[in-house]
Amino acid sequence: MKSYWLILLAILLSLALVACGGEAVPAPEEAEVPAETEAPEEEAPAETPEEEAPAEAPEEEAPSEAVQVRIGWGGSPDSLNPGLGVLEEAYTIYDLVYDSMYQLELDGTYTLELAEDAQVSEDGTVWTFTLRDGITFHDGEPLTADDVVFSYNFYAAQEEFPYLPVYTEFFESVEAPDEKTVVITLSEAIPNIESQLIFLYVLPEHIWSEVEIPTEFENLEMIGSGPFKLSEYRQNEFVVLEAVKDHYLYSPKIDGAIFQTFENQDALVQALKTGQVDMITEMPSTAVVSLRNEPNVEVVSGPPLAPGLADIIFNITSEENCPADDGVCSGHPALKDRNVRLALSHATDKQQIIDVVLLGLGTPGLTLIPDGLGIYFNSDIVDYEYDLDKANQILDDAGYLDTDGDGVRDMPDGGEPLDFRLNWPSDSSNYPRVAEILAGSWGEIGVRTQQASLDPDTVTSICCPAFDFDVLIWGWGSDPDPGFLLSVMTTDEIPTGNSETGYSNLEYDALYLEQGRELDPDRRVELVHQMQEIVHQDIPYIIPYYDLAVQAFRTDKFEGWVTDGVTLSLEDLSSLANITPVE
Repeated sequence: MKSYWLILLAILLSLALVACGGEAVPAPEEAEVPAETEAPEEEAPAETPEEEAPAEAPEEEAPSEAVQVRIGWGGSPDSLNPGLGVLEEAYTIYDLVYDSMYQLELDGTYTLELAEDAQVSEDGTVWTFTLRDGITFHDGEPLTADDVVFSYNFYAAQEEFPYLPVYTEFFESVEAPDEKTVVITLSEAIPNIESQLIFLYVLPEHIWSEVEIPTEFENLEMIGSGPFKLSEYRQNEFVVLEAVKDHYLYSPKIDGAIFQTFENQDALVQALKTGQVDMITEMPSTAVVSLRNEPNVEVVSGPPLAPGLADIIFNITSEENCPADDGVCSGHPALKDRNVRLALSHATDKQQIIDVVLLGLGTPGLTLIPDGLGIYFNSDIVDYEYDLDKANQILDDAGYLDTDGDGVRDMPDGGEPLDFRLNWPSDSSNYPRVAEILAGSWGEIGVRTQQASLDPDTVTSICCPAFDFDVLIWGWGSDPDPGFLLSVMTTDEIPTGNSETGYSNLEYDALYLEQGRELDPDRRVELVHQMQEIVHQDIPYIIPYYDLAVQAFRTDKFEGWVTDGVTLSLEDLSSLANITPVE
């Protein structure tokens, strides 16, 4: 089934169900958000039950004001248990409190985190990781290979966890021959083990092995080994983190971070203006202009770390590929002609859509692989320029003429007119305006649309594998690895419900299988780029835009925010381990 809007982890993490509307969270003193505290003693474990306040520094220490960055966002972690978390906010906190074998960088590459070395067997099925020295959990207990083995086997065994068990699908065995060595044996070689391991957070065995019912474990102490540790948490109010200054790999320059929840987006923006928070992770598009004019505030945008996109989907399912059990395959016959799809591409003004619908906060799309996937995105593809004259000429040359003078072109054989059903899910605020723009420009080339929003379940039912539509406007979220979105366009996915277009290209199918076996990272990138070129040439989709993350921070509070990466995520460790107070 097609997933609408975010999924941070292709198969996996449903991200960013951001709360909009409702009453504003009260000011810090009313919502009891902790004020800046004294600098904590490094080795003192945090007190974490919800009803307790953060531990105070020992009296014998000379008190100094803690340097805490205050971050405003629209949501809150839905669980402190990594096995149960679904929301983007939960994974933001997991990434700061826990460590994994790999770290996902802002450019889409991976670097070793817990391990100092990784070796793979010649056949690609056995991975051997050597852990770094001196890794400890926040309670002082050492992190060893046994904790890694326990964590991976634990996730694999928890069938009721919504997402993380998927990442262990290819694990045949996980072993620890000694306290620094982890050996993972796979059932078959895969090219993307890094993307399988980044969300498998390593848990302390001495705590989690005592948990009787993992799906009911709240994990309020949240003992990890990451560069920040939990100090206090109140769901839907705030999360207080304390920096681990002696972390084995990262050394945050601040003393801590407070993530404060605002259920109202206007209140979130106002909190940044007044200095109540130092950075906000999101904002409505309508607030961008006012914040850009605000003194001591900088607005930044870029591809999000969890990329998303909108797609205009053409039903091009052939008769031979129509699913036997579920297929209706009622798409307009003209859409099977690439000339028609090419003309529609030239008649789609992506920049106008971005300017009108997103207020400029997006980038023109090319294929289902978004620009936020870094090295996997093929930026060398030259898009079809917006040119109504060229679009009209293409249809003229292909024999699609307006034979009866009603302003709508007809099929070359004199059959039905180019009158397309254009649908989208009713829970989108953007797609009605996209449809309106398409109807206007496509009408200029003699193509009429019958526009209608449908409830999301109905869109799913007519989409795939029924293929009972002409054109849909919908969207995808992406995993850090392109494998899932590449699979959507294979012939094998037509009957499964993952293919939206019924697209079939045997060369593309062969390349998909090849990239899935290719263990050379550079060669795999080449294959993924080649696949994008094929799809862009065949035009089963028009991708009007890729989403942009839009965030803002106060320039008079902290400096060192990472704003020039391939992707943007100011709440990521790359910024939080780097920022320092403005002198």
